[in-house]
Order: sequence, then C-alpha cells, then structure tokens
Amino acid sequence: MSEDFNNGMCSPSDCASCGGGCGSNMDEHRTITLTMEDDTEVECAILTIYPVEEKEYIALLPLDENGQNQNGEVFLYAFSRTAEGDPMLANIEDDQEYEKAAQEFDRILMNARRAEELGEPLE
Repeated sequence: MSEDFNNGMCSPSDCASCGGGCGSNMDEHRTITLTMEDDTEVECAILTIYPVEEKEYIALLPLDENGQNQNGEVFLYAFSRTAEGDPMLANIEDDQEYEKAAQEFDRILMNARRAEELGEPLE
C-alpha cells in the first residue's frame, strides 16, 4: 500500500468533526491515496488520527471520482511515522485491536455529533 498526503487547510485531527464547520470544503481537506491489493487506487479523506492505548490509528473516508462518499464506509488502519516523519499505515490484523480502534472512532464521532447539535466548539 502506498500513501501520499495532499496538503489542505485542516490538520488531520481537525477533520473528524468537520461537517463544514471549519469554513472549508472537502476539496481542501487532507487526503491520502491508497493502492489496494488489486492495484486500484482509492482517494480517501483523512477524518482523524487518534490514539488508543499506546498506538495511533487513522480513519479514512473513501471518495468516489466526484470526491464524495456515497455509502458511509470508513477505513481504519494503524498509523505511525518513519524516523524521517513519513506516514505509515498498517492493516489491523487482531480482531480485539480492531474492535478497540473502532469503538474509539465511534466515540469520537458521537462526541462530534453531540457538540454539533449543541453548537459547541470541538476540542
């Protein structure tokens, strides 16, 4: 899998709660291009990078050719950086680890929705 970050207005951790509240649109957000096992490329918006216990994870929103996500599918990967600072993604192979990462991402989404409903700024 290869990945290339494209610069945008928001930092990755800002995008989990976006929904347009930051004044930018999806075209201005950071993206990553994944090369799948069958050599197809999928452009993904970076929703957030978040910690769970002692590891970091990244949530990606796959985009179609129009920059939209029609089905709400989200990809979760383990996230780290090389010594040079380059991003590295890895599949989450362990079911328990994946469940913890998914539960934390769900909590982040729920908090973002709650804050949006209340009109509160996100932390």
